[in-house]
Amino acid sequence: MLAKAEIESGLAQCYGTERYWKNQALCFQYTDGVHFLWESCDAYWLLTAISSYRRKESFQVWNLKKFDDNTAVLTMQEDSDCPYLVQQKIHYTDFPLDEIQLYLIDGILLLTSEY
Repeated sequence: MLAKAEIESGLAQCYGTERYWKNQALCFQYTDGVHFLWESCDAYWLLTAISSYRRKESFQVWNLKKFDDNTAVLTMQEDSDCPYLVQQKIHYTDFPLDEIQLYLIDGILLLTSEY
């Protein structure tokens, strides 16, 4: 796992993608930025959690918020002003970032900066 500053620096450079990644265990494709997030944060579990819900909405806003006690909450809503359709408490995580927001749009998971 990279250091938090290295991850944030790397994510700041993600504003487009050159390819879409596919993993047989996931129900969506994902961008270079999400691939970087996965590898730099050891966050395959996050992609698996998102995939496990298999929602039908064509536009989904996924947010992972980590707390000081290393718990977190993963939420999904159709837009930022809509109610949560998914809310999962995570009892422990070593995820290095305080928060990350991802979009799942028509079967492609991407960073908000790649939208």
